[in-house]
Amino acid sequence: KNRHHEPMGQGYTALFFLDEVTALSAGHRPCFFCRRAEAKAFLGGRKVDAFDRALHEERRALGTFGIQSVLPDGAMAECDGAFYAKRGHRFLRWSFAGYDGCINSLSHFKILTPPLIIAILASGYKPRWHASAHQWDET
Repeated sequence: KNRHHEPMGQGYTALFFLDEVTALSAGHRPCFFCRRAEAKAFLGGRKVDAFDRALHEERRALGTFGIQSVLPDGAMAECDGAFYAKRGHRFLRWSFAGYDGCINSLSHFKILTPPLIIAILASGYKPRWHASAHQWDET
């Protein structure tokens, strides 16, 4: 829409992540300014202010340990100091430069993605992935 804003403007700060999967794991939702349609689909009729408050509380809480079979695509976890995103039946190893490895399972892990976002991913929301994730797509 040919609009521009200051990254450190009043009211909010623009954040930059590797991809949407990474942003969601950090407890951020799609932006209503930049991606209005995706933000509406993501919230699914929830009130923005109430959702943001609840999400803020979840970001402050400690992560939980979980069972890999219940993690939806796009959820992230930490295992032995490395970070992984679930994609299909695999876990892609995250790095600042992109996804640089793939394993089939995690032995023990801490879930990084907040529960509210896990539920949205489980209900079918498809986040945007960095291009490096596609090299491990299942055929």
